[in-house]
Amino acid sequence: MNAMEQRLGVVGAGTMGNGIAHVFARAGFDVTMVEVNEQALERGLGMIRKNLEREALKGKIDTAEVPSIFTRVRPATTLDALRDCSLVVEAATERLEVKREIFRNLDGLLREEAILATNTSSISITKLAAATGRPDRVIGMHFFNPVPVMALVEVIRGLQTSDVTFAVVRELALAAGKTPVEVNDAAGFVSNRVLMPLLNEAMFAVMEGVATAEAVDEIFRLGMAHPMGPLTLADFIGLDVCLDIMRVLEAGLGDPKYRPCPVLIRMVDAGWLGRKSGRGFYMYQ
Repeated sequence: MNAMEQRLGVVGAGTMGNGIAHVFARAGFDVTMVEVNEQALERGLGMIRKNLEREALKGKIDTAEVPSIFTRVRPATTLDALRDCSLVVEAATERLEVKREIFRNLDGLLREEAILATNTSSISITKLAAATGRPDRVIGMHFFNPVPVMALVEVIRGLQTSDVTFAVVRELALAAGKTPVEVNDAAGFVSNRVLMPLLNEAMFAVMEGVATAEAVDEIFRLGMAHPMGPLTLADFIGLDVCLDIMRVLEAGLGDPKYRPCPVLIRMVDAGWLGRKSGRGFYMYQ
């Protein structure tokens, strides 16, 4: 896949969407980033510019390159702007019904040969593919936050994903400077099937009075050499996202060990979503 001959699309300008658009543009691709909310679209563009400038200050890119990279990201508020894209990555909220509707709309809009990818962190690729008329050209591209920094992309095959689609997406990830790792479709894939129960169990430890959030995190930072403790990480990810993923794991794997911690449910109900809302297991400015 030649970067200069491809036009890519991203649906969503939030933390993951703008990060994905950033790394594609930095790699030389023209990218159309769609967000229906104009304010959210402006915030996403602002974050891309801010992160590019930060990379330039750190010497990761040349300062003179920042304007040209930024102009490769073309903002839009309707999916119609993606018509000419050869591959679109959906980075909407982690809800099956939302993603399925986006995929149905994109399927009727894009060229027959175009690939539909999703940045889902837990939802079935096979289910999303079945909502389209191109299930062989549907695949998962699970980037990690912060996208411009984290090297990994889980490339997830649905039951119907073709070898050609996998090969194209793998090469795209490499061209974007990422390390693709192949995974087969299952609830939570590998990353969140292993990670989320850890975070959830840390929440149970706090709820049951085993230790404070600070103590749990310190044990993992100092004893297991984790860069941040599980509850700090949960706040960083977003407690609403953690809850959505735990519910996908519980429903998809049918095992009570994936039951979301009651304190997680209560905090999300209260609007305490972690860093992005100013309050989670910790308080934030």
